[in-house]
This record gives sequence, structure tokens and C-alpha cells, in this order.
Amino acid sequence: MWMTPGKNQSWVSEFILLGFSSDPTTNSILFTVFLLIYLSSVMGNGLIIMLICMDTQLHTPMYFFLCILSLLDMCYVTTTMPQMLVHLLAKSQTISFAGCWLQMYVFGALGITECIFFVVMAYDRYVAICHPLRYTVILNWGLCIMLAAGTWFCGFFFSLLHTFFTMSLPYCGPNRVNHYFCEGPSVRSLACMDTHIIEMVDLVMSVFVVVTPICLIVASYIHIVKAILKIKSTQARCKAFSTCASHLTVVTFFYGPATYIYMRPNSSYSPERDKQISLFYNAFTALLNPVVYSLRNKDIKRAFLKVTGHSRVD
Repeated sequence: MWMTPGKNQSWVSEFILLGFSSDPTTNSILFTVFLLIYLSSVMGNGLIIMLICMDTQLHTPMYFFLCILSLLDMCYVTTTMPQMLVHLLAKSQTISFAGCWLQMYVFGALGITECIFFVVMAYDRYVAICHPLRYTVILNWGLCIMLAAGTWFCGFFFSLLHTFFTMSLPYCGPNRVNHYFCEGPSVRSLACMDTHIIEMVDLVMSVFVVVTPICLIVASYIHIVKAILKIKSTQARCKAFSTCASHLTVVTFFYGPATYIYMRPNSSYSPERDKQISLFYNAFTALLNPVVYSLRNKDIKRAFLKVTGHSRVD
């Protein structure tokens, strides 16, 4: 469908999301697989939120931040997966221009928020290991709430800029987006004008929301490693490394694909590869988080056993 703002110009009023395949049998298989991934992600992260809220022993800054990360992941995967599941079975894969605008904005806002939030979690580990005796004094609840609120504000602000610049481009056809959701680079490739300036704006924003957080996380862990190496007890040293391993694992799997998608030139755009990479950092990272944090965390295990009627973790 098209809307005509002027006498000699037409703009698209909706986009067609091509998804992964046009074969019904393949789509049925993908539907089952992605439904299981989505439900597992939502239930896994939901379980972590429930356990942290119910167990008073988990009411600490570290688990407060973990609770917010799980909430982010639940919302993040829900912005794309349900629609993709519907499109896998439906005959129509269209999304309105306004719907695309909204999906791009919310997806970007949650993604950027998570990017910045990983810095907060790294700072939490830095304070816990480098200044253990002052941990609760430095990371008081007032500061924790301010840090969390600040990351959400930055995420929604930067995403607004990204979405506004991308969706303000003229789209006069074609309107077939070779993706399973309205991701910025995929939609921008359909613009009927040179997008070089918009790419540069996106690159500058990426420095603030991707490169800067990565640098801060690396700086935090350099101090953390120095502090851990000074610990004389091997058991205490291993325990300190273990508390950071979960965070580093999730950070690596999230930042790697996201950096590739948003910090490479539009000329190297590859639809099929980008869809797979986006699926990884969107769906699989959200699924990975509860697995990593629960399997490696005795406090989460203890809280789960307590809720289910058991009293100890072996």
C-alpha cells in the first residue's frame, strides 16, 4: 500500500517483513523452534525476577540489577518474537509504517538500555571485589535506583534519535524488508535517497552506546583482575572470578553481534547474515541469561529450592 503526499511522489504506508522462509513446511518447523525459545526465555527470566522478589536474602544491589536485566530481556524478546511467530503461520507479513516505527523504537530503546546497563553491572562487580567492606555504603539503594533509571532514560532517548532519523527518510518503494522485524539498517536500506549522513549519525551514536560502555566495562575488569590477583587464598580467588564469569559471558554474546550490526557501513549490508546475527543477540541472549546466572549461582539455586519446598543446595 502507498500514501501520496504530493503530486509526483508516493510513500509506503506499510512494510512487508520477508522473515526467514517462504516455504510453509519450513515455517512450521521454525514456528515450533522459535516458540520454544521464546517461552523458555520469558519463563526463565520471569522465574529469576520472581525468586529475587520473593527471597529477602536476594535483596541486594547485585540481584536488584540482575532482576532489571531479566526484565529487560523479557521485554526485549517480546518486541520481536510474537510478531515473528504470527508471520510464520499467517499469509500476510505486513506491518504498518507506524507499527514499524514503534517496533524499531522500543526494540532500540531496550537494546541500548541493556548496552548501558551492562556497565552498571560491571561497576557493581568492581565495587564488590575492589571495595568489599564499603559495598553497601557505596552502592546504596538511592544510587542503585538512580543508575537503573539513568540507563532507561539514555536508552529511550538515544533510540528516539535513531528511530526518528531512520523513519524520517523517504520510502517510496520497494517496501519489502528482508528481515523478521523492523531493524534500523534493514529498513534504512530501502530509503530512496542517499543515507550516508544518517549512517554517520548512527555511527556517532554507536560510539556513545556501544564503544564507550565496552571501554568502561574493560576498565572495570582490569581493576577487578588486579584486585583478584592480590588475593592470597586460591579458593577465594576462584570464587571472585566465578562471580564475574556470568557477567562477562553475557556481555560477550550481546556486544559481539550488536557491534557488528550497528557499527559497520551500509555497503556491507547482508540481509541473510544480518537476520541470523540479530536473532542470536535478540532471542538467544535472552535465553542464555537465565541459564548462565542460575546454573552458576548458588543463591539463585537456594532460592528456587526454598520456593519449591526444599531447604538446601548440595
